[in-house]
Amino acid sequence: MSNSHSDSYAAAGVDITAGYRAVELMKRHIARTMTAGVSSDLGGFGGLFELDVTGMEKPVLVSGTDGVGTKLKLAFLMDQHNTVGIDCVAMCVNDIICCGARPLFFLDYIACGKNVPERIEQIVAGVAEGCVQSGAALIGGETAEMPGFYPENEYDLAGFSVGVVDKKKVIDNKTTRPGDILIALPSSGVHSNGFSLVRKVFDVEHGDIKTPLEALGGKSIGETLLTPTKIYVKPMLELFKAVTVKGVSHITGGGFYENIPRSIPDGLGAFIPKESIRVLPIFRLIAETGHIPERDMFNTFNMGVGMCVTVAEEDANTALRVLKDNGVDAYAMGYIDRSDEKVKLW
Repeated sequence: MSNSHSDSYAAAGVDITAGYRAVELMKRHIARTMTAGVSSDLGGFGGLFELDVTGMEKPVLVSGTDGVGTKLKLAFLMDQHNTVGIDCVAMCVNDIICCGARPLFFLDYIACGKNVPERIEQIVAGVAEGCVQSGAALIGGETAEMPGFYPENEYDLAGFSVGVVDKKKVIDNKTTRPGDILIALPSSGVHSNGFSLVRKVFDVEHGDIKTPLEALGGKSIGETLLTPTKIYVKPMLELFKAVTVKGVSHITGGGFYENIPRSIPDGLGAFIPKESIRVLPIFRLIAETGHIPERDMFNTFNMGVGMCVTVAEEDANTALRVLKDNGVDAYAMGYIDRSDEKVKLW
């Protein structure tokens, strides 16, 4: 690649050699994610993965795709680029795990106004960390330099993941019954949803987002908002081994009112006392600063609950113990009962 250079392309704003430099810098991060199934080296036209279906009767592939969204604006303002990659991976693998699937591999896509190799390296370092946390291999990606389309110091980040689950173990909510318990897996913060509203509330482009606040435990608004999305894959895989999980909801855009119903069959609803929810300080600050009605808060943000799991009442204590043994301070926050209203908060 050392002989590949186009003065004409460079004059148009695209530096091919910067792309090669970025690839060299990211190699050590990608190496951290390699798993037994990876069958190709970095730099090919496609990422190869050898699927091991030992012990599965009918393997089913499960895929998920997402991006980081306007949370990236905070990364630009804070000039911090090594965590948004975790968000990108999290938004995909946390969806996949809702079906009971184990993520196998991940691919990312970075589009930028100017390829600054050191910045691309930081972005990919975050992606690699997310892959390590979820057990997925980073087997490929794309960095597109697009001058005139993106500002020089801005970029977009998206990706997708593929996982696998035995068909008989797919979580489909069909066994959900009245009396089942809803278990909350706490979030690490706002995660990667609702940032258009967050940015408006705090006026992040013009306001002070770098001063530490007592209300946020001594952290600034910017630092708190950039906290990467919690990845639940490994604790959930352990939970699947211990108990029968009847339903899983990843609490993303739309909050409680849109996501929890997706794991509950018709005729049943989730009953959740508000006092049982461990709301994080950042959400109280958003509500107070922006004068956001409570209903809108629960219909936009995760409110401190990144994932909700449904189990039988007799399995609840075991589920809580397994999750806590695997680093998740989970707690029971509600129950399932007959209802035409899918989510009832009181």
